[in-house]
Amino acid sequence: MTVRTERDEATGVAVVTLDRAHRHNALDLATAAALTETWRELRHADGIRAVVLTGAGTAAFCTGIDRGAEVPQPASPYSADDPLLAVGPKACDLWKPVIAAVNGMACGGAFYLLGEADFLIASDTAAFFDPHTSYGMVSAYEAVYMAQRMPFGEAARMALMGTAERLSARRAHTIGLVSELTAPAELLPAALRAAGILAGFPTEAVQGTVRALWSAKQAALQQALAQAPALIALGNLPPERQAELFAARRSAPEPRVR
Repeated sequence: MTVRTERDEATGVAVVTLDRAHRHNALDLATAAALTETWRELRHADGIRAVVLTGAGTAAFCTGIDRGAEVPQPASPYSADDPLLAVGPKACDLWKPVIAAVNGMACGGAFYLLGEADFLIASDTAAFFDPHTSYGMVSAYEAVYMAQRMPFGEAARMALMGTAERLSARRAHTIGLVSELTAPAELLPAALRAAGILAGFPTEAVQGTVRALWSAKQAALQQALAQAPALIALGNLPPERQAELFAARRSAPEPRVR
């Protein structure tokens, strides 16, 4: 089981945990499919009115697509299959509030998830970065999601600086990406406390408010995401060159944390 869901109908809260700590909770194809199924199941779980999303262990919330995942692609240069397009709750039409509890590293494809959470609570040991440019890949979907959650200059710096820099939890809190910082042991209790409050309110009002908030930016988001496949096709290095850059990562200097 790569995604673990614990439901507490007494409080109306479900905890969804990425359960691949041995791989820093990276998303393989099975995990991506399990997330999609989980969100669709929670749409119909009337006893659940709020959700907490987190990662197993303390090292990472999620480190994006698993490098070992093989994604078959159509031969046409005009289409590309992205296995992470439906890993987020909003992509699966779930409008119950989702709080992300970020424990450790969150990078790359993790932003598909963080981009569709309603707000983030983070351990003070969390760190955020986007490795794409370092490995010859265009940060398209990830950059778009983060540009909607962060000041533009901060999103641009994170997307462009690749693995050379990491955004500390404290800096993420200062710029508004993270709404609350906690000690590592207090992360899940803090997220559960907030989710429990939301689950205790009339659910129609809460879900209507979630929809209203997302309607404020959904048109721009969809328009921006529509450009992503072409930008990726134009800008990505060939897979073998990406692999070379990834293999050389161990000799790179330690990232600067800001």
